[in-house]
Amino acid sequence: MKRALTVTAAVVALAAGTMGIVAAQADAPADAVSPAASQRDAVDDRHLRESDRLTVDAATRAAQAALDAAEEADQRVTVAVVDRDGNTVVTLRGDGAGPQSYESAERKAYTAVSWNAPTSELVERLEGAPTLRDIPGTLFLPGGVPVTADGSPVAGIGVAGAPSGSLDEEFARAGAAALALS
Repeated sequence: MKRALTVTAAVVALAAGTMGIVAAQADAPADAVSPAASQRDAVDDRHLRESDRLTVDAATRAAQAALDAAEEADQRVTVAVVDRDGNTVVTLRGDGAGPQSYESAERKAYTAVSWNAPTSELVERLEGAPTLRDIPGTLFLPGGVPVTADGSPVAGIGVAGAPSGSLDEEFARAGAAALALS
């Protein structure tokens, strides 16, 4: 029991110390410049890189175009669009798509944008580097395509749920094509 009280007392003391720090910062003058802001201003622009990002509107249009292509072919799929960093921007699960298709679509999109290549091509690369499949979050099955701007990947589109990866990839390409036409 004594040990539990000691741990509790330490947690309370730590919390009280943290609160004191927060209170001290809250009283700082409004015109004071934070150290982080002054450091940011000191960074030379040559050390920074801008990157293009697909908008939510564009990602939604691409996903809907892929889903429409699948529905025209009477296929039940899920479509995922990820940004350059592999973060999911939008996922559309079509009516009747299987439960496994959601995660598979996201992982195919992530894989395509990570290597800036269609996942069907990446499947072939596994022959020479089979440990690629051990990278977390990846899925080396056809159905993912990158979206590029000036040759650099800005997003990935993944489709899963059709009876073949080639169909999944066909639908993903329809999503990418919708961005080129708009």
